[in-house]
Amino acid sequence: MSVKVGIIMGSDSDLPVMSKAAEILDELQVPYELTIVSAHRTPDRLCEYAKTAEEKGLSVIIAGAGGAAHLPGMTAAMTVLPVIGVPVQTKALGGVDSLYSIVQMPPGIPVATVAINGAQNAGLLAAKILATEDAALRERLKVYSSKLEQTVLNKADKLEHIGYEAYLKEM
Repeated sequence: MSVKVGIIMGSDSDLPVMSKAAEILDELQVPYELTIVSAHRTPDRLCEYAKTAEEKGLSVIIAGAGGAAHLPGMTAAMTVLPVIGVPVQTKALGGVDSLYSIVQMPPGIPVATVAINGAQNAGLLAAKILATEDAALRERLKVYSSKLEQTVLNKADKLEHIGYEAYLKEM
């Protein structure tokens, strides 16, 4: 299978967050590549990555960044592919700076944005975008959703069976 999703991050310090996108794509059997592309420290690498993503066969790019968080927006400015921004939590402002940077794109340069440290949802969104043209992936997403539902139903059943006090003790 050819790589369909690019996962990029501004620094290796973002890897613990961005690995969650890779994990969900692995679970859903969606091929991806993962690398570091800093908007500020490697601007030429960013330009090359964004401008060649489509010809490499990518269909979606997930870009995670903290602080000024220019990576998702600059990537979106250089490709017609959908870009999903993941604001990475920062020590200084808790990731709100990253979130604001990513969601405040100018007209004409959209970046889909997930929650702070929401790389898992970014991976799911990328899979759902791909699933519009891939029936087998749609089925895998349905199975994934069913597992989520069953997990919640099991927890509800347990809570109702043993009561909240015992449930809390087991948490």
